[in-house]
Amino acid sequence: MGRRYVPHAFSHVDAQPDPGRLVATLNRLRDEPFFASYKRRVRELLRAGPGRSFLDVGAGTGDAARELAAGSGARVVACDLSRTMCVEMTRAGLSEVAVTDSHRLPFRDASFDGAWADRVLQHVEDPGRSLDEMLRVVRPGGRIVVCDPDTATQVLDIEDHQLADKVLTLRRNLAIRHGTFARRVPGLLTARGLTGIEVEPRTLLVREQRTVDGTMGIRDWADVFADGGHLDRSEAHRFSTLVDEAIREGRFLYAVTYFLTAATLPSHG
Repeated sequence: MGRRYVPHAFSHVDAQPDPGRLVATLNRLRDEPFFASYKRRVRELLRAGPGRSFLDVGAGTGDAARELAAGSGARVVACDLSRTMCVEMTRAGLSEVAVTDSHRLPFRDASFDGAWADRVLQHVEDPGRSLDEMLRVVRPGGRIVVCDPDTATQVLDIEDHQLADKVLTLRRNLAIRHGTFARRVPGLLTARGLTGIEVEPRTLLVREQRTVDGTMGIRDWADVFADGGHLDRSEAHRFSTLVDEAIREGRFLYAVTYFLTAATLPSHG
């Protein structure tokens, strides 16, 4: 089996047969305690305030941008590669929205007091370039915050541990473009001269059927790989059956660690 990237839905939102489904997924995630908690921490790390301006890169439905603006009084610009997401943001009341590629942000150097990317850089073609673009548009002394999961930290408990490991390996190597980029961010920011680097791990733990089905889509992972010829159809069926069995018996467990990295651009002089 050769290593071939299997496009993740959030890497190609507008190309999906039902992009509205991804909007609904983000809306569900917004209400999950884990995601709400770390998003509050992202806002704290940005240190926003009135009279300052911030850029949300890969803003999705724009919830985080609206919350930062409402809670801090700062100006917030939201951008996303997906027209579907940008239409959703505009519909929800965001006034400054741009359809743009994170590799080529259409903003002047040093335009913002801070920028953040939440669960975005793992999906883009060249996350290092996107990170450099974020640094370019932030003023000296401004803030950068990046959050992504590290897919190598995934654990999954079902009866067949070998099958669980096989599916998680496929997810790490094929489903997410840069599933371990999160661990590299602190070093990349250090190498670029940023200061005050803070790294915080946050572990998502999934045990409830509602979260398995409604937010993570775990039961469908093996079917996606079978559709792409990376897993036998019988293995995919067995995976789904074992997930159901583990949930029914109250012993299902999935976890993955997210890393929040924050830093400050050096001031001139």
